[in-house]
Amino acid sequence: MNAQTNSISITEKIGYSLGDLGANLIFQTLMTFLAFFYTDVYKIPPATAATIIFVGGMIGAFFNPVMGVIADRTHTRWGKFRPWILWTSVPLGIISLLAFSTPALSDQGKLIYAFTTYVLLVVIYSANNLPYSALSGVLTGNMKDRNSLSAYRFVAVMIAQFIIQVLLLPLVLILGDGDKAAGFQNTIMIFSVVGIIFFLITFITTKERVIPSPGMSSSIKDDITDLMGNRPWLIILCVTILVFVTLALKGGMYIYYFENYLSAAHIQIFLNDIQFNASINALNKILVNAGLTEFRWPEDAATSGFSLFNAGGIIFMIVGIGFCKPLADKFGKRDVFGCALFVSTLFILAFYIIPPTEIGWVFLSQIMHGFFYGITIPLLWAMVADVADYSEWKNNRRATAIIFSAMIFGLKSGLSIGGALVAGILATYGYDAELSSQTVAAVEGIKLSVSVYAAIPFLLCVIAVLFLYSIDKSKETQIEKELMVRRAVKVEL
Repeated sequence: MNAQTNSISITEKIGYSLGDLGANLIFQTLMTFLAFFYTDVYKIPPATAATIIFVGGMIGAFFNPVMGVIADRTHTRWGKFRPWILWTSVPLGIISLLAFSTPALSDQGKLIYAFTTYVLLVVIYSANNLPYSALSGVLTGNMKDRNSLSAYRFVAVMIAQFIIQVLLLPLVLILGDGDKAAGFQNTIMIFSVVGIIFFLITFITTKERVIPSPGMSSSIKDDITDLMGNRPWLIILCVTILVFVTLALKGGMYIYYFENYLSAAHIQIFLNDIQFNASINALNKILVNAGLTEFRWPEDAATSGFSLFNAGGIIFMIVGIGFCKPLADKFGKRDVFGCALFVSTLFILAFYIIPPTEIGWVFLSQIMHGFFYGITIPLLWAMVADVADYSEWKNNRRATAIIFSAMIFGLKSGLSIGGALVAGILATYGYDAELSSQTVAAVEGIKLSVSVYAAIPFLLCVIAVLFLYSIDKSKETQIEKELMVRRAVKVEL
């Protein structure tokens, strides 16, 4: 194993993080708006949408281990993982555009088109994002550098999340001139082009340094055997699934929560009280006086409040990320992750008891949840890299991509389950997109989804990490030091 673990430059950290920004313009759209796009834009029934999201997503999830095996056995002058970011950049952009297009087809044709494009999207996304994620494990072997790299990476993720959750609906209105179908297509076209450019920057600016020596090789059977005996890996896999179940469930349901549970009149009053509407009007006056087009912020209170709600959460997630590295360096990833996730879960549960008229409390709960969850965001993927080190430390073999592929499998599985739950819960509780006012049962199902149902997977994660995951701060330090010695010896030999 090459022992090069020198600190990586800020340029490389930024270049690497741009890949996640580009990928998350699509991923965050899937997580937050796919169910809404299918049910309210493409007019696919909720139960059918749930089937498409779950089955299509699981196909993509099961492709990840295959991709992990392929990536670990890729040998090019650019490395194992970087070339995949290059090769998949354009195909990912094209299929993303197709997946959010709405061709005029029969009901059966819509189902086939949506399912086909979604499966292609999640498969190509895996071929791009699995090598991208694994790349973080070979850019450096230094634990503190990994914490720093993760922080850079997930600031980029938060920027993408801000763009999607705050600005996507305004962009859809602007670029579609009020037509949501055309707006989605035009917006995704821009995201696809930006994503391709960012992937190319990631490819150009990064370098694989933790390189297996020629004698360190293993069979697929060895890789699988190592994984099955790697308890920290099994725990982090379960945690990854559960985290993304919650993210997809609450993220996909928030738009319904604003449109159907919260009082539109009280949202409007809240926006007036905090001077938000006045700020938009002032901005538009400046733009018009300068001869420019007005910024078309959504006029209805629910959509406007939803976008601002997301903005508050994301801004404080970014603030939370800023606390991640110093806390992890001092207390270790495991303890910081578990404690911060527990506190963030309490603020998710708060959504169940907040009345539909108390908009200020809704926003405050989102801000506090965002801050504490933000602390955990970089730590999950930094712990995945630690699990790869643990596997090498224990078995004297490194299989970075297959370990990361399992985590991407968990991510895709969680996304598929959570996304399907959005549409499935809506169908179970009787949601009908054609109704101007939903039934009491449907509204109750929406409220439960963003609170109690969303909190359960997070609480299970807390238990798994704090009581079952063994790589605490002292174990991190031990693994890092012993691997550095081994790598140095192998280089000398």
